[in-house]
Amino acid sequence: MKTVICFIFLLFGCVATASAQRTLDECQQKAKENYPLIKKYSLIEQSKAFSLANAAKAWLPQFQLNARATLQSEVTKIPLDFSSLGAIGISVPEIPTLAKDQYQATLEASQVLWDGGAIRAQQKVIQAGSEVERTQWEVEMYALEERVNQLFFGILLLNEQLKQNRLLLDELARNDTTIRHSIENGIANPSDLDVIKVEQLNAKQVRTQLESSRKAFVDMLGIMTGEALTEKTTFVKPDADHAVGTSLIRSSPINRPELQLFDAQNNLFDSQKSLLQAAWMPKLGLFLQGGYGRPGLNMLSDQFDPFYIGGVRLSWNFGALYTQKNDLRKIEINKNVVDTQKELFLYNISLMVSRENREIERLRQLMQDDDEIIALRESIRKATEAKVVNGTATVTDLMRELTHENLARQTQAAHEIDLLMAIYNLKNTTNN
Repeated sequence: MKTVICFIFLLFGCVATASAQRTLDECQQKAKENYPLIKKYSLIEQSKAFSLANAAKAWLPQFQLNARATLQSEVTKIPLDFSSLGAIGISVPEIPTLAKDQYQATLEASQVLWDGGAIRAQQKVIQAGSEVERTQWEVEMYALEERVNQLFFGILLLNEQLKQNRLLLDELARNDTTIRHSIENGIANPSDLDVIKVEQLNAKQVRTQLESSRKAFVDMLGIMTGEALTEKTTFVKPDADHAVGTSLIRSSPINRPELQLFDAQNNLFDSQKSLLQAAWMPKLGLFLQGGYGRPGLNMLSDQFDPFYIGGVRLSWNFGALYTQKNDLRKIEINKNVVDTQKELFLYNISLMVSRENREIERLRQLMQDDDEIIALRESIRKATEAKVVNGTATVTDLMRELTHENLARQTQAAHEIDLLMAIYNLKNTTNN
């Protein structure tokens, strides 16, 4: 029974430990899901769907209601005088005269048969505009990755510094014990303990600063990811060899979302050109108009009458040709501006890739000597410890060598984290 209980506790402990671990990829994904801008994507898609639906409704029958009441200075009259016929006894029919106040209400239904491609061009503009908004959203979301990288690797660097600080405090505690024994044997002076005590206090102050900085970094990362990260959360250090291969360092293709944005903008300009070309094309459609008024279609009737009229309508607006040439030139200028921006972007990215590749190679070369430097510093420190015990060196000499060794270890840890960050900077720059 005890074995089963222990196993259950062990299992829950493993689950708790696993849940307290965070990788860089997990933080990136959580930050994107928690970022307020994520809601914009669904809004862009909804707006696109509504706009396309509205554009498609142009093919549906269109209805228009009109009403008017007019007062005219003149009305239509038949320019004939039959008064002479009445004088000789001939009966003359009375010719009605229209009233100068006239009224008319009409309801017209029209159906597009051919619009010169205007509706289709409008739909292409809507789709291209939505694609521009979507790629702009991706560019903004992509910038979030760099911020997460900085916080994550900042935490890893602080973890290494805290680790080296703990090793330093342990080493100082061991030296404190050694010096106390030396004092008891009459080899060292009590003042030597003060030297060690000062170094211990300095190391504790540094640790306090490191812990405070780490908590601030963890809190900021927790806000970005929307998770309750604590000081006990373990941040998994990426493997440098797994993070990037030699092929990526030597040749890094550019897959940045900015390039998709440039292409989407040019596609939008092409769609606008199609819309301009369709604007001056003739329009063909059917119409049916029904109305009620005085007069109706019979202009000689002064009575309120219903009427209707239907047929085929052809319209061709040549006014669009006046500005079409200049509008097309403006679109070409805008495309040239986008192409220039794209060329400049690729130029700057190539410079960044070259600089980051050199930084990776530099850090790898430095790391080749770090282990040897630490080994030598450790050997020098141990030799100095022996001299202090023998009375041929002072505790100050020992503290100096201990500081050099600690700095060497910190430098190695910094080089390792800097290499990882340089690799992920390259991955971020090229989006690989």
